[in-house]
Amino acid sequence: MRWKIDHSSRELLQHQIARCVRQGVASGELPVGEQLPPAAELAAALSVDRNTVLAAYRQLRDEGVLEFRRGRGARVASAVTKPTPVTEAAQALVAVARQYGLGRSELIRLIEDLT
Repeated sequence: MRWKIDHSSRELLQHQIARCVRQGVASGELPVGEQLPPAAELAAALSVDRNTVLAAYRQLRDEGVLEFRRGRGARVASAVTKPTPVTEAAQALVAVARQYGLGRSELIRLIEDLT
């Protein structure tokens, strides 16, 4: 599994970590039952605080993506993640962009200009 964290990004580190896990689950790299690295180990590898990793893991647990088991760590609980409001909004944006004839590159450029 590849962990991509940008320390200079405005996005919170815990959200970046959670996104990496969601992407791993969605791509099949992290199958149901797969154990994630211990928080302290992942924190050291990513150069972040252990509590940042724990916050991401708790967020994913609350979403039903991960489960915690005493003595067994964090494991992938579900391969199906429900769309987040941001995903739903992005899907709607893509649909509207298509209606108005905007292609992928134009839409990406527009988003980049707005962020």
